[in-house]
Amino acid sequence: MTASRDVVRICQDLIRIDTSNYGDAPGPGERAAADYVAAYLTDLGLEPTIRESEPGRASLTCLWEGSDRTRPPLVVHGHLDVVPAFADDWSVDPFGAEIKDGMVWGRGAVDMKNMDAMILASVASMIDAGVKPPRDIVIAFFADEEHGGARGAKWMVENHPEDFRGATEAISEVGGFSTYVNGRRAYLVQTAEKGIQWLRLVADGQQGHGSLIHEDNAVTHLAGALARIGQYEWPLEMSPTVEQLLRGIADLTDVEFEPTEECVAKLIDGLGANARMIAATVRNTSNPTMMDAGYKTNVIPDTATGFVDTRYLPGQQETVLRKIEELAGSHVKVENYITERSLEVPFDVPLVDKMIAALGAEDPDAPVLPYALMGGTDNKHLASIGIAGYGFAPLQLPEDLDFPSLFHGIDERIPVESLHFGERVLTAFLKDC
Repeated sequence: MTASRDVVRICQDLIRIDTSNYGDAPGPGERAAADYVAAYLTDLGLEPTIRESEPGRASLTCLWEGSDRTRPPLVVHGHLDVVPAFADDWSVDPFGAEIKDGMVWGRGAVDMKNMDAMILASVASMIDAGVKPPRDIVIAFFADEEHGGARGAKWMVENHPEDFRGATEAISEVGGFSTYVNGRRAYLVQTAEKGIQWLRLVADGQQGHGSLIHEDNAVTHLAGALARIGQYEWPLEMSPTVEQLLRGIADLTDVEFEPTEECVAKLIDGLGANARMIAATVRNTSNPTMMDAGYKTNVIPDTATGFVDTRYLPGQQETVLRKIEELAGSHVKVENYITERSLEVPFDVPLVDKMIAALGAEDPDAPVLPYALMGGTDNKHLASIGIAGYGFAPLQLPEDLDFPSLFHGIDERIPVESLHFGERVLTAFLKDC
């Protein structure tokens, strides 16, 4: 193939490869997307390696040599899978990647084939110009990020840590994007992630006929547990990253910062479309997501199962688990389903300084602040081999675009101009990292 240098075209190509992740079941396109990326990088003269944890569950790594090979490498990574999309829900073909209203529409346009395309376009522009990065770059594209990474990044670091060649830092998704504070554009670099603790709740009871009185009903036990968990109001708790963000917002809005519910709520409300995302980082969260019980209306089952998505702040994993067990009650057993660590890395480091400089070259005087991600990324798995991960997928976004709602949302889309902006900023960063 001849590698396209157009970031928009690359993003469209990737969206058109359906890489839906159905969890434990194999998806249709992770290997096809890895083959596309491998062919692209090979066309640039690089030597990518594809590894499969299971047939079709393909991840890719590639070494791009820098000018100073004595420095520890930087990992620049994305994931190729997306959450499923159902055409009947969308106003466009979710895998058509059409351009409408100045935006690329399709599943993965935001999460995260935009950044995948920016990585490829930036590497191509530097190689075309004969410019080497200042240190080795490990380019990585993972499978299975949308189901915890067990068949992607987690499998890679456990089975092929040599692919990461002693790297100490990494950049990936959900950071470097713009927000508006008091009418002023600012950028958020992700320096922390809440931990993931997906829990299975199993309720036991007595099986019997639906016409009888049943005080020991597994469905009732489970429903009560899930209701208590879903309605529980977790207290305000701020990690150092979140407090630094809120203090920065306070400075931009001329508000005196106080670590109170009222002050924090006021500061977060000033973030507009991004408020919900930041609000989820000032406390632990727990949301029931699935239930399964019974097989016939007139038969009370002896067991019922539910699932809860909890996201915990750094250092809060056991606290959250104990509270969920308390809320679940004596008839419901709480089991870990998927658990991944929380992360928090420093903001005041040279790598972040390079991010700030690259953003400043495109948008002078715009402040850059740290923030914590309410979800998770593959940086969690890289952390297990000593790599400090940051979210830096730079995007300048329209003030009226509800960016957080587009993650996993219907009619996911990204502005064309945001892709071009991101490519320019990422290229400048890679030239100076």
